[in-house]
Amino acid sequence: MTSPDTASSTLDRTVPLLGQPLEALTAWMVAQGQPAYRGKQLHNWLYQKGVRSLADISVFPKAWRAEVAEVPVGRSQIHHRSVAPDGTVKYLLRQSDGQMIEAVGIPTAKRLTVCVSSQVGCPMACDFCATGKGGFVRNLDIHEIVDQVLTVQTDFGQRVSHIVFMGMGEPLLNLENVVAAVRCLNQDVGIGQRAITISTVGIPGRINRLAQHNLQVTLAVSLHASNQRLRSQLIPSADGYPLKPLLADCRDYVYQTGRRVSFEYILLAGLNDTPAHAEELAQHLRGFQSHVNLIPYNPISEVDYQRPNDARIRAFQKQLQDRNVAVSIRFSRGLEKDAACGQLRASQVS
Repeated sequence: MTSPDTASSTLDRTVPLLGQPLEALTAWMVAQGQPAYRGKQLHNWLYQKGVRSLADISVFPKAWRAEVAEVPVGRSQIHHRSVAPDGTVKYLLRQSDGQMIEAVGIPTAKRLTVCVSSQVGCPMACDFCATGKGGFVRNLDIHEIVDQVLTVQTDFGQRVSHIVFMGMGEPLLNLENVVAAVRCLNQDVGIGQRAITISTVGIPGRINRLAQHNLQVTLAVSLHASNQRLRSQLIPSADGYPLKPLLADCRDYVYQTGRRVSFEYILLAGLNDTPAHAEELAQHLRGFQSHVNLIPYNPISEVDYQRPNDARIRAFQKQLQDRNVAVSIRFSRGLEKDAACGQLRASQVS
């Protein structure tokens, strides 16, 4: 997709408008023979009203709307919508090329969080992940990322307060589009950067590149193991990015950005949830400005990993707390509705 930096001079009637900043939209409107103030109107209808077609923008002249009705806004179609008893809603969204991605709306009493995807599929092939089992198709464009947030916001009829890049795909392998989408969601949609989390398995060199963009987002690193041997078993790419240099890059990220790092740790019964694993993990994170999210495993049919019982989960948490590691348990929402990332897409597309 055309980047926002060059969009003002290159936007034509085939480029999706969503994802473009006010300056680019204003330049586009002027190029279409409309007065400059129409750019602000277009910006408002795209990002605040969530319009899906230029034909629906009632403040524009009717004849001109008919002329540009086929210009792509960049919105997806809801192919399937799955609602769990706790109010969590998972969406399967059809893109303009027919590809399907997942997004999740997660409501609580005080906030609405959207879990967004950054790729169609995922190339990382983590052994416990349903998305990884489906393989990689392509990166998502800026408008396809922003659209997920607007879709959930409109469906819930509520402002989105938080965004987590924890859906399908590896965000740091689509870094430029992810960063551009973060800036759009912040500046155009109005969501604070500190309410946005970017999750990664870890790609050599990419954590440093993310730090150089000077965002105020939270970095969440999917660790899932307390030693290199176990991490390589669970995450094939870990062989090329060992635990020691990964943690060193995370420390550099804290130094460069002033933002602590979150570590995601999926608890797999009998595999990485023993007291010895908790001790190893605590040793790695001693003196680290970080926080650990323990995530009890959400089973998928393709592998035989099991979820630990509550006593085992709490014991692991307490052992980390006793060693002065900041830790919390993140229980999955919507377990009854294909909650593991990639499961809904697999069930509807296969």
